[in-house]
Amino acid sequence: MNKIRNMKMMTLDELKDKHIGKVGTIERDDYEFELKVEILGEMIKSVRKERQLTQEQLGELVGVNKSQISKLERNTKNVTIETVLKVFRALKTNIKFTIEKLDENYGLV
Repeated sequence: MNKIRNMKMMTLDELKDKHIGKVGTIERDDYEFELKVEILGEMIKSVRKERQLTQEQLGELVGVNKSQISKLERNTKNVTIETVLKVFRALKTNIKFTIEKLDENYGLV
């Protein structure tokens, strides 16, 4: 019980700073990017299900086969922006990308 009282509480950002790296470091930027990529796949799956479409039906709308939709929902790392846009168009959903300019040292301007 004493161990619990002596534990320092940390925010999620403090934990990420300590174990992954501070914001603006290559390691932290890579981590944040990977996290956003995973979320994109989950968003596609969620909207597809809301629209009551199977992976096969969505694939037909986009012009790809079911296995490509499955891969897209699980791992969006190796997909083009064009494909992502086609998927969201087929789902009748808007998507917005944010582009942030980095300085020479990979920090936000």
